[in-house]
Amino acid sequence: MTIYGYCCCSSADQNEARQLFAMSELNIPAERIYTDKVSGKDFERSSFQALLEKVEPGDLIWVLSIDHLGRNYNEILHFWRIIIKGRGDQMIFCK
Repeated sequence: MTIYGYCCCSSADQNEARQLFAMSELNIPAERIYTDKVSGKDFERSSFQALLEKVEPGDLIWVLSIDHLGRNYNEILHFWRIIIKGRGDQMIFCK
């Protein structure tokens, strides 16, 4: 199992330092942390899509909190179903 991290800030002026610090506490290497600075209104985010291409069944995607994954509850549920049922064993852990 490989652990990846995902950070998302909804605008360029927001700082992802708190998210990155939490991931460093989990010893997630910087090269396995993907960051987007765009709105979380949907999942059409370049780093997020690159992350999905990288993960394999059994890997873990770590997200600090559910609001860093997305803003739309229905979109988050839809995405969750894709990950769990459609792609294999990847899990998302939200602290």
